[in-house]
Amino acid sequence: MQTENKQKPLSFAQMWNLSFGFFGVQIAYALQSANISRIFATLGADPHQLSFFWILPPLMGMIVQPLIGKWSDRTWCRMGRRKPYLLVGALVAVIVMAFLPNAGSLNFSSRLMLGLNGAMWFGLFSLIFLDTSINVAMQPFKMMVGDMVSEKQKAQAYSIQSLLCNAGSLVGYLFPIFFTWIGIANTAPKGVIPPSVVWSFYCGAAILILCVLYTFMKVKEMPPKEYAAFHGIDLKKQEEEKKNEPGLLKLLVHAPKTFWTVGLVQFFCWAAFMYMWTYTNGAVASNCWGTTDPASEGYQAAGNWVGVLFAVQAVGSILWALVIPKFKSLKLSYVVSLVIGAAGFISVLFIHNQYLLLGSFFLIGAAWAAMLALPFTLLTNSLSGEHMGSYLGLFNCTICLPQIVAAAVGGFVLRLVGQSQAAMLAVAGVLLLCGCAAVSLVKEHKTTNK
Repeated sequence: MQTENKQKPLSFAQMWNLSFGFFGVQIAYALQSANISRIFATLGADPHQLSFFWILPPLMGMIVQPLIGKWSDRTWCRMGRRKPYLLVGALVAVIVMAFLPNAGSLNFSSRLMLGLNGAMWFGLFSLIFLDTSINVAMQPFKMMVGDMVSEKQKAQAYSIQSLLCNAGSLVGYLFPIFFTWIGIANTAPKGVIPPSVVWSFYCGAAILILCVLYTFMKVKEMPPKEYAAFHGIDLKKQEEEKKNEPGLLKLLVHAPKTFWTVGLVQFFCWAAFMYMWTYTNGAVASNCWGTTDPASEGYQAAGNWVGVLFAVQAVGSILWALVIPKFKSLKLSYVVSLVIGAAGFISVLFIHNQYLLLGSFFLIGAAWAAMLALPFTLLTNSLSGEHMGSYLGLFNCTICLPQIVAAAVGGFVLRLVGQSQAAMLAVAGVLLLCGCAAVSLVKEHKTTNK
């Protein structure tokens, strides 16, 4: 059993600084999740292709995140332990965000492999690098909370992270409609991304690097001895064990049961949100604007409205995050949150008024709030300080794998539901209900991983 050092609790400001860079990272992630399907539809992809554009990014995440976790576990330098990876990820993300929305303006019009034109191939590889770099920048924030926050304060620390995450989402989602409102064009020639989206990515990149630099300068990670004392790690024993340091596969085999049970819940939840990100634009355009033509003004207006809906989801998530700590049981709060989110998803199928959809996505925010905070609280409470980064990196596979599976079968499921993109959101609601059932398998008690 872990014996935790009686270190002075962190202040609210310290926990805020620890996660502030997450605000900027989440702006980038929100821009990606709300606009990628819109971008690829504009570049010429049909609805059955859309889900395939989401396969490679999480696949890269499954490869990169465990490695980042393992490497950062062994990184002790003047800049810190997790912070070097945080900075590199942010810098790459900024560069890619400057190029991705210009994919349609680079004269890649000819058809290449698999029926995709050059612009779509450029956009696809840009998306791979963007998603990978965002994850490289995002994951250290979760690891630093696991490293530096006591078990008693973790729920609060992850709640602060959730608040900043949703605030960043709110900004990122509203950027396109804001730029349209101030007079920047929301339409463009066929195959070209509208300037409102391009400028959204430019501003998101600027905010991202500023926020990450703030956390980088404000946070000082623990040196090895202090870290060992805080987590009750025997340094001599650790040095001896380094000669036979377990690989990622061995760590996975010895992962606590919580890793697997929470991972099952994650599978259903992230598959659901993959369908939300992929099909909401088409669902809203079809149900509320009566069009499926990406070149039409209605489709691009629906794209802006999706940003508003996702922003409302973020508001709902922020408010629900304040309610979650009121529950006496983490599992109960998990179940209630997912049921509310499922109701929001399923209701989209029956709504044809853009303003009524605000209520649906407000409800979806409850599930998102739970997904951001509760899995990491449950998992890190079941881990000792050793291999924290490796396990969190491996745990990221429970986010990436369901997205890959959902994307791979998305076109097939779309045909099963009669080509209705709105029905795909109802499928997402059913997946969240499956996640509710899986919560019953999760154990909240503390365990010692070997």
